[in-house]
Amino acid sequence: MGNILRYLKKHVGMVLLILVLLCVQAYCDLTLPRYTSDIVDVGIQQSGVERVTPERMRGSTLEALSLFLSDEDEAALRAAYTADGNGDYVLTETDGDTLDRLDEQLGLPMVALYQMEQQGMDPAALVGQAEQMGRAAFKAQLMEQMQAMADQYGATAGTMTDQMAILFVQQEYEAMGVDLHALQRSYLLTTGGKMLALTLLMVAAAITAGMLASRVAASVGMELRGQVFRKVVGFSNAEIDRFSTASLITRSTNDIQQIQMVVVMLLRLVLYAPIIGIGGIVRVATTRTGMGWIIAVAVGVLLVLVAVLMTVAMPKFKKMQTLIDRVNLVSREILTGLPVIRAFSREEYERQRFDKANRDLMGTQLFTNRTMSMMMPIMMLIMNGISVLIVWAGAHGVDLGTMQVGDMIAFITYTMQIVMAFLMISVVSIMLPRAGVSAKRIQEVLDTVPSIHDPEPGKNKDESRQEWRGEVCFEDVSFRYPDAQADVLEHISFTAKPGQTTAIIGSTGSGKSTLLNLIPRFFDVSYGRITIDGVDIRNLSLHKLHSLLGYVPQKGVLFSGTIESNLKFGGADITDEAMRQAAVIAQADDFIDAKPEGYASPIAQGGTNVSGGQKQRLSIARAVAKDPKVYLFDDSFSALDYKTDAALRRALGEQVKDAAVIIVAQRISTILHAQQIIVLDEGRIAGIGTHEELMASCPTYQEIARSQLSEAELGGAGA
Repeated sequence: MGNILRYLKKHVGMVLLILVLLCVQAYCDLTLPRYTSDIVDVGIQQSGVERVTPERMRGSTLEALSLFLSDEDEAALRAAYTADGNGDYVLTETDGDTLDRLDEQLGLPMVALYQMEQQGMDPAALVGQAEQMGRAAFKAQLMEQMQAMADQYGATAGTMTDQMAILFVQQEYEAMGVDLHALQRSYLLTTGGKMLALTLLMVAAAITAGMLASRVAASVGMELRGQVFRKVVGFSNAEIDRFSTASLITRSTNDIQQIQMVVVMLLRLVLYAPIIGIGGIVRVATTRTGMGWIIAVAVGVLLVLVAVLMTVAMPKFKKMQTLIDRVNLVSREILTGLPVIRAFSREEYERQRFDKANRDLMGTQLFTNRTMSMMMPIMMLIMNGISVLIVWAGAHGVDLGTMQVGDMIAFITYTMQIVMAFLMISVVSIMLPRAGVSAKRIQEVLDTVPSIHDPEPGKNKDESRQEWRGEVCFEDVSFRYPDAQADVLEHISFTAKPGQTTAIIGSTGSGKSTLLNLIPRFFDVSYGRITIDGVDIRNLSLHKLHSLLGYVPQKGVLFSGTIESNLKFGGADITDEAMRQAAVIAQADDFIDAKPEGYASPIAQGGTNVSGGQKQRLSIARAVAKDPKVYLFDDSFSALDYKTDAALRRALGEQVKDAAVIIVAQRISTILHAQQIIVLDEGRIAGIGTHEELMASCPTYQEIARSQLSEAELGGAGA
């Protein structure tokens, strides 16, 4: 979770904006149930009469109500109204707190007047009785009656009083000629308009928040892919081997996709759920329904459910990414090795191997999906059970008069919002562990410090040198692979001079390719040092070092594009003339010119639409076109026939007479005329010299030569 939050640091401003939009959405979402309740209670049941305190009343009614009030409350009542000149009074008080106090003060007096009117007594007659008996004594008598009435209603006094007082107000309006239907219609239209406006605002906030969350998640995904790619490009072979290619592909795609999806859920659900949940609890507390215990029961059941699901599903989610790695690894091996698999009739074995990896992943996914699919029905069961419980408890309250129907509807809505908040959190809480594993796997890549890196800026003044000769010198070099127990190369010392060809030969596993890979720093030496023109290659930036080298790997590698784009892979400064000259030297011009599109001919991914020999010649031409100071050929002539090999080496010798050429070879015929041949045997130098010198002094070389050349060839070569 910490890693995921770290990825959002760059987008703090956008996250805060999303949070504001979610607060707006939550406010609208939490306000709508209140309006729904008002439409039911006020608009339908009360005919649009919102308050106990009437907007207008007759003068006789005002005088009658004042008889039930203390002198202080009577003064407040009279101050709130102004006579209109027709004997009626109009409410002019606008302060909400004052109006609330008036509602509370007028409730019981209105109930008393309503009951008197139902018995046929007019408010004017009540005022007349007060004048006959004396106003003070009559008020004291009425106050005692109201207290007895309040004691009779008991706990239901508030709700019952308000409902009966509203009936009195409706009756008063009718007596004054007010159209209650028009009043009701006006209230419903006004409240409905407010609900529509809130709904539109909520939709706008939700859509905008969703768009921004998607944008942030996409940006996080793009940034992570870029960071991982830049990091992996800087990895040496040691780091690539540590993670494996299949795992790096999974981390760059599936793992980042998981994080991107969870970021959207975090910004949309995890931020929204607490707001709507806490807001729902606050709103429930204001409904005064007495059913808060239902919320506690619902939350308790949900917490138990989430805890069980987390305990069951968490280990499987953590295991899933490893299983995806395994499927990718097996798939990649099978697809790249398909010709060999067919040649050895191993299709059935590989099919079973893939099937096992696939079924292991499927089993884990089925388990997690079943767990997730069970959660939704259980959640719906809980929600519906809570609804039934609320209706059952609320119906009793409505029947007793302690609750209105609208309050019960609002309570159900708020309860569902609280439950949905926990549902959202539970869904995300199950997905977070998998995203956490993905984030950890990505962070492992990002936190890995490449073993091969550039020196500190300005450490070597030779970095900016313009003239380089290309003399490569190994000074007592030893090397062992990471975590290996023994050295692969031991005490290697030689110098490859410009204008000369240095060949490296030896039995399989003697360390030839490893030695060559130390020059471009695919690995760093364990002991000793390698220099170019006297400068330790570790003191050169990788860009500068590689600009001096022309490397041709053992297995030709081409990139999707065209022949031209591959031959100019060494830099944008390579001209068409240099490209064509390199193709001529590499003996590739014949088959290129034979293609209808020539140098614009497409190259498929991996160069699968050209033969092995053509691929190797194009790889050589790519290195020649770069015109480097040092050529590195890692057994790069193995796929060529003898005639092409001889022609290529002849043309190459003329072209690179000022550069150092280092060749790793299996065939002695390729290196017969090299000025220096280095013989490796189990990581050590068994001999250095020309072919003739080694035939005279090096048993290891003699053994290799006799295994490849006939006596006549040996004699001819030695002449």
